Amino acid sequence: MLGAVSFGVGAATAPAHALAGMTTTATPSSTPSAKPTVRPTPSPIASASKIRTCSVADYASASGFGTLEAQVRNASTGEVLYDRNGSNPAPTASVLKILTAAAAFSVLGSDYRVSTTVVKGSQPGQIVLIGGGDVTLSRLSSGEQSFYTDAPHLDTLAAQVKQAWDADPSNAGQPITSLVVDTSLFGGPEWQPSWDENEERVVEGSTPYMTALMVDGDRDDPTAVESPRSTDPVGRAANAFVDDLGGGISISSGTAPSGTTQLGQVQSQPVSALVEEALTYSDNTIMEELARLVAIKTGAGNTFSAINAGTRKGLETYGIPETGLYFADGSGLSADNKVPASYLTQFMIKVLNREGSLGAIYDGLPIAGQTGTLGPGYGRFDDSFSSIAVGHVNAKTGWINTSRTLSGVIHAQDGTNLTFAIYALNYSSDYYALSAIDDLTAAFYKCGNNLSNN
Repeated sequence: MLGAVSFGVGAATAPAHALAGMTTTATPSSTPSAKPTVRPTPSPIASASKIRTCSVADYASASGFGTLEAQVRNASTGEVLYDRNGSNPAPTASVLKILTAAAAFSVLGSDYRVSTTVVKGSQPGQIVLIGGGDVTLSRLSSGEQSFYTDAPHLDTLAAQVKQAWDADPSNAGQPITSLVVDTSLFGGPEWQPSWDENEERVVEGSTPYMTALMVDGDRDDPTAVESPRSTDPVGRAANAFVDDLGGGISISSGTAPSGTTQLGQVQSQPVSALVEEALTYSDNTIMEELARLVAIKTGAGNTFSAINAGTRKGLETYGIPETGLYFADGSGLSADNKVPASYLTQFMIKVLNREGSLGAIYDGLPIAGQTGTLGPGYGRFDDSFSSIAVGHVNAKTGWINTSRTLSGVIHAQDGTNLTFAIYALNYSSDYYALSAIDDLTAAFYKCGNNLSNN
């Protein structure tokens, strides 16, 4: 009944043409009707994002930084939690070593060993010592331990040569009288022009002339982490080898003849072991060796100028955009090297996940307050605040006159794994730069996934 009433009311008040339209066909209008307006589709609602409240602003503003550049990522999600000029390419100092190592893994392989070989020369009584680039080869007697763990020894090589020489009937009655040294694998110059030679080679004793043949990294003291290096690494190695052969042998330089008989060979530890030791103690010499071998293997060349192309080629396999990367050397000693912090935080996720052979890099990273260049005696993570991160940070240190750096993995207090890179650029005090870096790292550790970018 209500429906009928409603219809009746509607019929009584509707215009006549509307009522007519209910029973007859309406006459078409000469004016086309307007198209209905299309209602816009609402935009999807943005997903909720976590509001992070743990600020490190006080630590990041420390004057010890000089200029701070830094980035932190959540290693599980890849999310950038904190960024201060993280995309700006800057000198990494020795943090660069982790990238040299990664290039070596992709180009040479983790099991690759560097060989030092002796072959028969082209003249009677002549042998040729061919430098293969192994900087760990030791002049100490077999059984003695040099700085480089389980390094090959020259006296082992000399014993092989003497035995092979005596066993060859064509040498009957002919002693070894001359040694030719072939160092043609590495091209010159032997010193990177941007390095401070007096500081690095003599005073600090961290870096030798880079030649394809040397012993004990050309250290004066074969057992020391750092020791002054000579002006003639090839001569030092050749003289030591002649002594092991029994002396009375002339020495000259040259190249090995093709197709000649091999008399002996010794090999380094595999690249994986070399990398782990070099990262733990920030050894420049091994990393310069590996960078040069990578450049040679990729076809880039055999000089310092070839390292950039060789290393970048080696890093391609990891799939991280290489924008801004430049490699002047393999050790990070040059201020001309350039790597953004954002590249390192992405790369360290792969290291933490042990992709390919990168687990060896993680294993070689110093641990805050415990090992290597972050261990006792280096003054790191030892104040009342930064000590909270002891044992929870695996990271590579870096130091040149313009940059103090640290990059690696933080196992944060809340259980989150963070990857990070911190650069203190153009700092005024080494002590205060280190303190500022350690405190900021500890603040990242304390904040974990609640780290605020404000």
